[in-house]
Amino acid sequence: MQNISEIDNLLKLISKLPGLGPKSSRRIILRLINNREELMKPMAKALAEVYKNITRCKICGTLKPSSIECSYNNCKIVEKKYNKICVVENIADQWSIENSGIYQGYFHILGGTISATNSQRKEDLLISSLKERVKKDNIDELILATSITIEGQLTAFYIKDFLKDTKIKITKLAQGLPVGAEIGENLDDGTLISAFKNRKEMTENKD
Repeated sequence: MQNISEIDNLLKLISKLPGLGPKSSRRIILRLINNREELMKPMAKALAEVYKNITRCKICGTLKPSSIECSYNNCKIVEKKYNKICVVENIADQWSIENSGIYQGYFHILGGTISATNSQRKEDLLISSLKERVKKDNIDELILATSITIEGQLTAFYIKDFLKDTKIKITKLAQGLPVGAEIGENLDDGTLISAFKNRKEMTENKD
């Protein structure tokens, strides 16, 4: 294959997407090139519009148009009022839970997990704004739907400790989820529904 810098750069970028290696990326690029008007042109336009107009809310973490305040049923409560917040690591987790239909309530997207092995710090996550929402919106239950990984569990226990002065009920998705499972990537609807229905309150650690 002839080296063309533009294609090489695109190949490197597409290969960074989840689940896509060099071979899959090459197939995608060839499909785009062979369908310039039907796929490549509208996709380039759509990506440019998303880059320009869509951002994450600085309070709840969900996606929103950058030109307006968050109108999702999280920050600016438009129609419904809930007494629960489900805390997830990323937007993919939020979408998975919404699609399952098991949960009706607010979401709070942290933007990652606390980890000692990379540059992600607790200060980079939307944890302080979570505490503000709990107090402001009269929340009765906080559901921690973090992944069953070391980082996910560390994040869950940190949040519990951070909110201990609020006296809010904090629950965790039921045990039985596969170790290492990520909500938005690995779980089918049935497993997710069971985990929500059988969630349990987190208890204080005993020294």
